[in-house]
This record gives sequence, C-alpha cells and structure tokens, in this order.
Amino acid sequence: MNETLTIARLGARGDGIAETPTGQVFVPYTLPGETVRVVRDGERGQLVEIIAPAQSRIAAICPLFTRCGGCAAQHMAPGLYSEWKRQQVVTALGRAGIEAPVAEIVDAHGAGRRRVTFHARREGIGMLVGFMQARSHDLIAVEACPVLAPGLVRAPAVAQLLANRLGGSNKPLDLQITASDGGLDVDIRGHGPAGDKLRLSLTEAAERLDLARLAMHGEIIVERRPPLQRMGKASVAPASGGFLQATVTGEETIAALVLAALPKAKHVADLFAGCGPFSFRLAERMKVLAVESDKAAILALTRAAGATQGLKPIAAEVRDLFRRPLLEHELNGFDAVVLDPPRAGAEAQAKRLAASKLGTVVYVSCDAGTFARDAAILIAGGYALEGVTPVDQFRYSAHIELVGVFRRPKKY
Repeated sequence: MNETLTIARLGARGDGIAETPTGQVFVPYTLPGETVRVVRDGERGQLVEIIAPAQSRIAAICPLFTRCGGCAAQHMAPGLYSEWKRQQVVTALGRAGIEAPVAEIVDAHGAGRRRVTFHARREGIGMLVGFMQARSHDLIAVEACPVLAPGLVRAPAVAQLLANRLGGSNKPLDLQITASDGGLDVDIRGHGPAGDKLRLSLTEAAERLDLARLAMHGEIIVERRPPLQRMGKASVAPASGGFLQATVTGEETIAALVLAALPKAKHVADLFAGCGPFSFRLAERMKVLAVESDKAAILALTRAAGATQGLKPIAAEVRDLFRRPLLEHELNGFDAVVLDPPRAGAEAQAKRLAASKLGTVVYVSCDAGTFARDAAILIAGGYALEGVTPVDQFRYSAHIELVGVFRRPKKY
C-alpha cells in the first residue's frame, strides 16, 4: 500500500528520513523537504514517486544510479552533499560529548578512485561481473564507472576476461584492480590455490591484458612490471591487495594536513603505517618510526626507503598495535605520533597515549564513530582536540575520512 511522506532530514547513509506517528521511515534517494510516495515496510520505505522534488535535487551522473549499490548521493546538490558529510563528523563528536571545531569538508576526489573491486558469479553458462545492486547481494553488470580514475578505464573488461578464465571453479570471486604507475595491478580472491595449468592460463592472460602484476589471495602469479605508487619522494610497490588511500589526491591531502600539524617535530612515530604513505612524506623533514602489523607492507616500505634518497632515517617495526600498543615509556621518546587505524579505531593505543606525556597526536580516521570514541579517551587523558578536518575521497558515498589534531597543554 502506498503512503505519502514528507522527508525531514538525511540519515548517515544518505537515506531521507520521514517522521511519522509510528516512527521514523528511511527512504533511499530522497532529500529534505521532498514529498514522496513510498511502499512502506516497517521503518524502510521504497520510493515509488517524487511528488514534490527539492531544489537541492540534481541529475545523477551515472545511468546505473539507484540500481548499483556503489553510490548513495549522486542526486544531492554540492552544498547539501558537503554539509551532509560534514554533519556525520559533528554528530559523532556530539554523541561522545566532544566539542571541537570541524572544518569545511575538503574535496579530495581528484581524478577518481584508483582501486575497484568487481564481484563475479556464474550465471547460466557464463560469468556475470559487476557490482552489488543497491541493498542486495545480486550483481549488476558494469561496463564503466564515472568515479574511477582514468587508469581504470579498462578494469571492467579486464575483470570479465579474468573471471571467464576462472569460471570453471563455479566459485564467487572478488577481483581487486588497482591503477599503478606500472599499469593495472590485480588480486583475485575466492578461487583458492591455483594449480600449474591455471597459473599458466593466468600468466597468458596477464600478458594479453598487459597487466603489471597478477596475484591470487596475495600470492603473485606473475609480475611483469613493478606496480609502483608514488608516495612523496618514494616509489613504493605495495603488497598485492595491500591498503591504499582511495585516491591519489586523498592521500596527498591527508598527508599535507598531517605535516601541517607538525611544523617543529624532529622524531615521529607513524602507527598503522601501512606501506608508508605518511612515513615517506614525514621523513622529508624528520626521523620516523613506522609501525605496522602487516609484514608485507613493512617489507614494501623498507624496500622503497632503501631506494629513496634525500630522506631522514626511517626505522620500521612489525607489531600488532591492537594487542601490543606502544607503551608510555616508548611514546615519551617522540615529539608526536601519527596514527591511521582501520575502521575499528585504536582504543588500546589511545589508552596508552592518554597515559603518556607525548605532546601531539595526529589521528587520521576512516570512521567518525570510532574516532570519537578514541578522542574521548585522549581528552580524558589531558589532550585538547584542536580541530577536525573532514576529507572526502569517496565521492557520492556515505564514507568520510577525517584528520584530528590533539595537543597537550605546554606544562607537559
């Protein structure tokens, strides 16, 4: 049964929220002020018709918008979109009882995302390759994606050909494709170990497709050229499937914010350092200890550091900071700490930082909720949160990055 609703505001995922006598209703792809007709299922509403559109509604840039689940916000005008994303950070801090300046959002989309993951499944006699449909586990075929960097223009065709080679296993696959200075870098997941015959087939495919590197589950099948990523003065070949910031501009933007917060630092610990996107840029000015649990990432970092001239010393340590955070006596030897944890945040490390006498913490986060939790720990330990800068490198999605700067009073 259809129901007419008025959208009051946007939710964290980009859904429009309507207030009704029986509770909130979340309606995807709607905007504040719109009158819409929906089919309601509890607190979810499926959009049937927009009766009165908002002035902030714009045309989507992709014909698959609302069908493909990759984007949530192509229908939002720039002003509404930016404030919606910024508000996610403000709301997360408020829920944690934290008051701090939140800057305007920084657009870091740049040329587009440099990595994409395609899903592949057998359908009938062939392999369907694409993205997940919106709010579904079904796939939708994708021939092009407007949010990807130009270096990934061939990615859909590459994913399809590789999936065809692997279709005999009848297993669902994930094909992660990254644009690098050496060409496309591909890591295939879901198939299981590759025998000699399959390795030969994939090697031939990599030659035909002119791939830089092809791996399965992180194990290299063939590397025809190093899949290099530029990080400051260094050229780094990340481990296959290893973490990268979503866009080149995003990495550069976040690194610039980190460096701006450390004008006088001489010795810094870079925690959750990955393969060094911040370490190398920091090392142009100061000594760095890079700490990361992933051995392959640290190996990539140390190899690049050894081949790069003009840097201050970079020491590297493999260490699980969730189980073995740096302790107070270790932290007190640094001028500052930079940390960029995964979505789970860095609660254990935040507690050790709160108990230390370290003067400055620069916290890079991909999750406003866990950032706010850890920020509360640092503030309770004597730090002041100078400010937070939201960084948008996942355009049209609900995802937001941020950089927060914490300092202790001078008495420390």
